[in-house]
Amino acid sequence: MAESVYTGNANVDGALDAGWLLGYFKPAGDIRHSTEVEIKWGVHPPGDQRERWTTGEVRTALLVLISGRFRVDLPDREVVLAKQGDYVIWGPGVDHSWYAEEASVVLTVRWPSVPGYAVRKTQV
Repeated sequence: MAESVYTGNANVDGALDAGWLLGYFKPAGDIRHSTEVEIKWGVHPPGDQRERWTTGEVRTALLVLISGRFRVDLPDREVVLAKQGDYVIWGPGVDHSWYAEEASVVLTVRWPSVPGYAVRKTQV
C-alpha cells in the first residue's frame, strides 16, 4: 500500500527533479504522482531563462512569485512579477517562456499533468 503522507522540503526535493514536487512524472504509487496537477518549486539564478518557448500548450498554469523578480513572456505581453505574491495565470493555447530578472523563487501549479513538455538541456 502506498504511503498516504509525505513530508519534505521544497528546496531539497525540488533539486532532485528540476523543481518538480508533484505530477505524472513521479513514480506510480508515490503520493506525489498525479495526472491531475503538477507543482514546481522553481529556484532561478539571475539571468536564468527557459531554453525555448512552450508551444501548443494544453494545460492551465498559475505562477506565484515567492521572492525576486521574474518575467513571464506571453505572445501578446510580458508580465513582470516584482512583489512577493504577484502571480499570473494562463490557459490552454497560450504559448509562454520566462526569464529571471533577479535571483527568484516561484511556485508553479499546472493542470492537468500531461507528458511531453519537459525541456531537455542541450548537451555541450
